[in-house]
Amino acid sequence: MGVDPGLTRCGLSLIEGGSGRSVTALDVDVVRTPADMDLAQRLLRISEAAEYWLDTHKPTVVAIERVFAQHNVRTAMGTAQAGGVIALAAARRGIDVCFHTPSEVKAAVTGNGSADKAQVTAMVMRILGLQVAPTPADAADALALGICHCWRAPMIARMAQAEAMAAAQKRKYELRLAEERKARATAAKKLERAKREAGAR
Repeated sequence: MGVDPGLTRCGLSLIEGGSGRSVTALDVDVVRTPADMDLAQRLLRISEAAEYWLDTHKPTVVAIERVFAQHNVRTAMGTAQAGGVIALAAARRGIDVCFHTPSEVKAAVTGNGSADKAQVTAMVMRILGLQVAPTPADAADALALGICHCWRAPMIARMAQAEAMAAAQKRKYELRLAEERKARATAAKKLERAKREAGAR
């Protein structure tokens, strides 16, 4: 489930990954909330829509765009809040959540981390074999999030596995060092005791 978070428009998509880089769009929608509505009510509306999607489609993972940097702090906060309520809804259902930066999504879909929205939309259409561009742009962005995760998931899994192996090796090394220090300390105590006993004689 790809999510392009936002208060005014929040894009939701469902992408199914196949063999290789094969992906299929199963559903896409944009949740809208009016700017004059109370913030809590806007977040509630987004949360309810996301929960309906989660309960209906039962995705294996939710990919959300990470708020990386925006000049408009108010917009960035609203985007982060919308993403947060969806991440929480997924976590409560035991569904994994993964965040991708806008540049990661653009690079995965277009090969250019600085691509504009038109380029992203064009590549989403080509990848999914769509005849009509998804509108508004938030729908295309949500689809791009889903595509990005499907393609990046194997790499993410390999990185997580490598990190787990490195952590296990580190623990094993630290345990061996601790055992060696303990053995040296025990040997030193035995030697000191032997010296004292020899002196006493």
